Amino acid sequence: MRIVFFGTPDWACVFLRALHADPDIEVAAVVTPPDSPVGRRQVLTPCPVKEEAERLGIEAFQPPTLRKSLAVVEKLKSYGADAFVVISYGKILPQAVLEIPRLGCMNVHPSLLPTYRGATPMPAAIAAGDMETAITLMLLDAGMDTGPILASLPLPLASDETLRSLEQKVTDAGPYFLLKTLKAYTAGEIRPIPQDDAKATYTKLLSREDARIDWNKSAEVVERRMRAFDPWPGSWTLWNRRGKPLRLKILKAVVAPGTVKTLSGTASVGAGNELIVACGEGSLRILLLQPEGKTPMDAATFLRGYSDINGETLG
Repeated sequence: MRIVFFGTPDWACVFLRALHADPDIEVAAVVTPPDSPVGRRQVLTPCPVKEEAERLGIEAFQPPTLRKSLAVVEKLKSYGADAFVVISYGKILPQAVLEIPRLGCMNVHPSLLPTYRGATPMPAAIAAGDMETAITLMLLDAGMDTGPILASLPLPLASDETLRSLEQKVTDAGPYFLLKTLKAYTAGEIRPIPQDDAKATYTKLLSREDARIDWNKSAEVVERRMRAFDPWPGSWTLWNRRGKPLRLKILKAVVAPGTVKTLSGTASVGAGNELIVACGEGSLRILLLQPEGKTPMDAATFLRGYSDINGETLG
């Protein structure tokens, strides 16, 4: 079976390696976004999937757009692929591209579709407090994750699940699931099932501003969102310390027992040098944080240098 692989982030590389290693599959090419400027010096840097393709000796094709480009369509046709496999590529494939492979375009989506369509299904499931998510293999159509489903693999979500740990679960179970489903579909053993659009929910691209902590929310909600944004975009808050805003990354926290009577966002020092922040309902005990320009530290270490946070309001 000959395929073209579309992908971008680091976790997609695991799937690319599995496809490349399978003796029944030939990866003819990899399609990734163009190199993008990174850092203060804006150095053009390839995405992880392009780097992995080069390491494996696979051609990397980096069109700036897939839309309204006859040259791109002809280039993709030239690979003679039976199927396109798409994993977090980041762009919707236009109809002219979808029609190229004889078996269609297959997408690995880390949610139990039709819930959490879109760009950030894993953070959405954690932030919502779901007990379970899934890896879904579907056929792409012109919509946003609206195509028929080939198979789904349920994944339980732990009470302390983070985006980092969920990505690991997806990369541990996903490649075998993809290969097994891909071969079963090729053999005619699977019939695609249309999604129920009435049950669909959607997610959006996240920015750093989305990860700014809203202390007016309940402690449970704030804690879930912190786990959903670990490692990126990373939860943060501001402390107006001595007339200057200091950004604090909150890396780990747990819901504190008992009730609080202070305003949302008020920081206090509890027994045993605990750092407590009041929320709209309940409070959080901060375990690990990082002041801007410093290394991560536990609460006790932080309070040795920033004890004046007691009674201050974060926001």
